[in-house]
Amino acid sequence: MRPSGRAPDEMRAITIETGFTKHAEGSCLVSFGDTRVLCTASVERNVPPWMRGKGEGWVTGEYSMLPRATHTRGSREAAKGKQSGRTQEIQRLIGR
Repeated sequence: MRPSGRAPDEMRAITIETGFTKHAEGSCLVSFGDTRVLCTASVERNVPPWMRGKGEGWVTGEYSMLPRATHTRGSREAAKGKQSGRTQEIQRLIGR
């Protein structure tokens, strides 16, 4: 039995609340038990220079955890000026 009372083979309840943020072109809050994931989408009209004139788009991904999202407080990577390897890999995964 887990601390939440959920059985080892029992799925967490999943909810998706769309339109969660006010200004993003698209957004949702996904909840899995106590885990929350905020997703937003923004649209820009520009593409990297090497894609101009091809009639194609470009998708990128950004990822960040709140400093107190886990048992111990982590530092904001933006304040350090450098992203961890984990963050870089997650952003690559989001962009795919």
